[in-house]
Amino acid sequence: MEQYYNSAQEKMEQTVVALKKDLGTVSTGRANPSLLDTIRVDCYGSLMPLNQVSNITVPESTTLSIQVWDKSMVSVIEKAIINANLGFNPMSDGQIVRINIPKLSEERRKELCKLVRKYGEDKKISIRNARRDSIDEIKKRKDEFSEDDVHKFTDRVQKLTDDHTSKVDELVSVKEKDIITI
Repeated sequence: MEQYYNSAQEKMEQTVVALKKDLGTVSTGRANPSLLDTIRVDCYGSLMPLNQVSNITVPESTTLSIQVWDKSMVSVIEKAIINANLGFNPMSDGQIVRINIPKLSEERRKELCKLVRKYGEDKKISIRNARRDSIDEIKKRKDEFSEDDVHKFTDRVQKLTDDHTSKVDELVSVKEKDIITI
């Protein structure tokens, strides 16, 4: 029974980690290298993450600097950033690509808040699915466990679910405040 609980706990924790990563890619008007995590660059015939073909730094609070390791990749990286539709306009001097993070309009802030809430809701669904899967596994084996054990297990998994759901809500709330208060 404990293995099913541990499995559910691990899945829920992985979901919270995935949410943190997703929220890191949402712009708050401040420069952060994780804003570019979703960008893939066509490098030598394969798609590679931008951070594997360059060094991304934050020289100022609203500027990202991308030091490209291979100068021939500068234009490819610029195109990949533009095609990612993140609202960034890259500029280069032949070796370094700079991105000025634009100020967020009120409309854009609302869109980003909706996106953040969607990420949160998707992760809460994943957490509830982990709960359902673990409880279903125990119910399939109900002949191995007493009814009281099944009930106790269900209560423990529900508490675990509630804890992780509240973590998701807290992360979403913090990110929304970051977006709104800039």
